[in-house]
Amino acid sequence: MSLKVVTRIDCDAWKKTLPDVKKHIEKAAKSAWKRGNTGELFLPVKNAEVSVLLTDDPTVHLLNKQYRNIDKPTNVLSFAALDDENEPIVDPLLLGDIVVAFQTTLRESEEQNKAFSDHLFHLIVHGVLHLIGYDHMQDAEADEMERLEMEILAENGMENPYAYEN
Repeated sequence: MSLKVVTRIDCDAWKKTLPDVKKHIEKAAKSAWKRGNTGELFLPVKNAEVSVLLTDDPTVHLLNKQYRNIDKPTNVLSFAALDDENEPIVDPLLLGDIVVAFQTTLRESEEQNKAFSDHLFHLIVHGVLHLIGYDHMQDAEADEMERLEMEILAENGMENPYAYEN
């Protein structure tokens, strides 16, 4: 199984804060792909591609308003390439796009007393899991997705991302 990760950075603060941000993104995305792509929820494909845009709050605010009708920025948005069960599945498969807002990610990491790099890693894992079919709209789905996120982060030496909520 392989995942190609294409990262575009249009906000210089990302590179200033985390110089190896592209490698970090790739590791997070590949970790989520490896653990989440079981074929049970979504796709039994072996090769895929994901696009990641590291941008700023104003850009994410605009996208959030345009596509989700929510008039504020958020930390991460995922846009799945496949949104219809009848679409043909090809291998390699374009999973979709992940967009991350710098200022919101930084603020949340500070508020939650987390390393910025760990919080970004979690957001990328979260975004990739969405692209391969995981969701958190219902409690059971949320529990499954959070459990998987915690396992992926633990495998990469990071703490439970939800511990701050307790």
